[in-house]
Amino acid sequence: MYIVFAIIHIIVCIALILIVLLQTGKGAEMGAAFGGASQTIFGGAGPAPFLTKITTGAAIVFMITSLLLAYMSARPSSNSIMKDVKPIPAAQPGALPVGSAPASADKSAKPPAPAPTAPDAKPVPAQQPTGNAPIQQTPVPEAAKK
Repeated sequence: MYIVFAIIHIIVCIALILIVLLQTGKGAEMGAAFGGASQTIFGGAGPAPFLTKITTGAAIVFMITSLLLAYMSARPSSNSIMKDVKPIPAAQPGALPVGSAPASADKSAKPPAPAPTAPDAKPVPAQQPTGNAPIQQTPVPEAAKK
């Protein structure tokens, strides 16, 4: 139905342009006063009343098709080319993306070696795991409390 209204709309647009271009301007009567009897086919008034009625009719059809096409475009479509495709389930929180292997699958892989430390460096405490584990605070030295 949309295609039918679009074709009617395009035909009316072209007709409206041609009808407006066929109409004579306001100063055309002056040229007819000096020997122009070219408008006698349509009578003494010329084609003005006929073209005015056609212009009004074409403008009404143009407005109606414009509104119909806008209404049809704004409506959500109930048809889809994807209606036979099943949705992909949502990924689980601990799931790996497709194409990546889990870390336990490669048993021959070695864990990364710890970084070398300087001999006089103090050991750095391990980071606390995130999640529900309680946070441990280090005690403040007595000298810093004063």
